[in-house]
Amino acid sequence: MTVHIASRLATLPQPATIAMAARARELRAEGADVISLALGQPDFPSPPEAIEAAYHSAQAGDTGYPPIPGQKALIEAIIRKFRRDNAIEATSDRIMVANGGKQVIFNAFMATLEIGDEVIVPAPYWVSYPLIARMLGGVPVEISCAEEDRFRPRAEVIKAAITPKTRWIVLNFPNNPTGAILEKEDLEAIAGVLREAPHVLVMCDEIYEHLTFDGRRHLSLLSVAPDLADRILIVNGVAKAYAMTGWRVGFACGPKTLISAMVAVQGNVTSGVCTLAQAGSVAALDGDFSRIEVMRQTYETRRNRVVAVLRAIAGVTCEMPEGAFYAYPGIASLIGGVSGGGRVLTDDVAFAEALLDEAHVATVPGSAFGYSPYLRLSCAASDAQLDEACERISRFVEKIRPA
Repeated sequence: MTVHIASRLATLPQPATIAMAARARELRAEGADVISLALGQPDFPSPPEAIEAAYHSAQAGDTGYPPIPGQKALIEAIIRKFRRDNAIEATSDRIMVANGGKQVIFNAFMATLEIGDEVIVPAPYWVSYPLIARMLGGVPVEISCAEEDRFRPRAEVIKAAITPKTRWIVLNFPNNPTGAILEKEDLEAIAGVLREAPHVLVMCDEIYEHLTFDGRRHLSLLSVAPDLADRILIVNGVAKAYAMTGWRVGFACGPKTLISAMVAVQGNVTSGVCTLAQAGSVAALDGDFSRIEVMRQTYETRRNRVVAVLRAIAGVTCEMPEGAFYAYPGIASLIGGVSGGGRVLTDDVAFAEALLDEAHVATVPGSAFGYSPYLRLSCAASDAQLDEACERISRFVEKIRPA
């Protein structure tokens, strides 16, 4: 018997971030000394108070099915978080908890997209936005955010991309992969465009909100334009700033009707989130913020040293990331050359593959994020690993010769 696979998966690739990390693991298994900068995985431990809270929750017998929208204690902690960090007053019927931020995105698109609806995605973008939209019958509409604009979307470009079929625009700032941040004037300009397009919803993915550099602070569109509250969905979670990627706890704040529909989706897909992970998330959100500040300072220091080395490599450009924990170097002048191992570097995919195979450094090609030729490097690695990776990249580039 041949198993029929749904046509919606025919053009759905594996996310490039996961694919590159998998290839790095294969090379390690073969004995290669690979440094992987492919995944956005914080290299800090989860907060001890979160671990302790999860343990006590298990000991207390809190191991049954949880409410689908989230447990009361976590929803209240999320409300406190929005008030404290974003000057946003939320109510429990505007909050839901999901199995990671990715499920929040899936729930939202599943609840709202009809076949052919358009989702505006500024590029560079995190790989999952267009993939999830496409899987559910949506049409991703990519708009470019140029390096000379510091990878920020221009309001007039967003306006030009909006059509009667536009259902969503996605704003992921601080941005993965570039680290770009939207300033107040950027948000005000975008809000002005949105007021002229009342049929468009806005997904604000703020998962990196606490990881900002050079004295900058993240601003939420909802706090700048509260009159758009009935159209803004905030996506967040404990994965990045709290180093809790494996706990799989994301959350959303949005319009009551949308949240209700998203809860209905989740009830038929996964049901509620692990009770122990929810207990740990309460402790993390209410816990010692100084731990996040240590992480932020560490990432800022790493960013400085990585960008300095990358900028010193002939043929490489690198905009200074303003947040998150990635660098996004441009390699346009190196495309078309031949690597030391004899591979023609036709594009950034070929470049990343050659860099992994020949220099044993795993990165992600910019084409995976809709904007090439670039590479994404995660700075969530030790100083020694980052120094060695940058040295390997430098030596790899030095060996490139004209075709």
